[in-house]
Amino acid sequence: MDKLIYTAMTGAAQVLNQQAVVSENLANVNTPGFRAALSTFRAVPLVGEGLPTRTFVVDSTPGSDFAPSVIYQTGRALDVALPGAGWLAVQGPDGKEAYTRNGSLQITPEGVLQTRSGLNVMGDGGPITIPPDTEVTIAKDGTISTVPGGTGATSVVVAGRLKLVNPATEQLERGGDGLFRLKDGTVAAVDANVGVVSGSLENSNVNTVEAIVNMISLARKFDMQMKMLQTADNNARQASQILSLAG
Repeated sequence: MDKLIYTAMTGAAQVLNQQAVVSENLANVNTPGFRAALSTFRAVPLVGEGLPTRTFVVDSTPGSDFAPSVIYQTGRALDVALPGAGWLAVQGPDGKEAYTRNGSLQITPEGVLQTRSGLNVMGDGGPITIPPDTEVTIAKDGTISTVPGGTGATSVVVAGRLKLVNPATEQLERGGDGLFRLKDGTVAAVDANVGVVSGSLENSNVNTVEAIVNMISLARKFDMQMKMLQTADNNARQASQILSLAG
């Protein structure tokens, strides 16, 4: 009886965890450059004397789906997409360098180049600042050029260059804030082979239909685990009644 309870209990708990992963993917269907999280179930034996046949069900997240997605034009000068492999370096909430493929950028009133979520965009020498009242263009190699506003302006000033990196995917891990970082805590080096396309963004690589079907399947699995717990409870009640009559 306890074997059934262990299996159903752990299964139901891990189904809820996997539902959370799928829900996060669905919530970011429209987030530019988002990489879907992957998860899977695995059985873990319960080690202990006299318990060799009991197992827990564990939901493990082996990584992320790094497959590229579709790039679409926005016509906005501060939007950039990475057409191939690579990442845009930003300053995470913890102040440390992190990586994203969401190239929807903005300029704060103080002139700091940030992502739409308020993260400072990193350049070769740190955060990038843009002079006020200028028109901004971003070249293929990430170089940011500014031209003073107004008619007759011809002088071009280089404000900085986006830090573009391309570490191996197996070296990356996703943080709770959705940003990626190197597993060993170091900082990735600039990769001159990584380029950007200005005036464009990359779609999320979440497959909406697949995620919805997965969510329905997980709901059915959770219902099955609950029915197993109910069956175990009914069997325990009936066993108690039989024992009481026998006594």
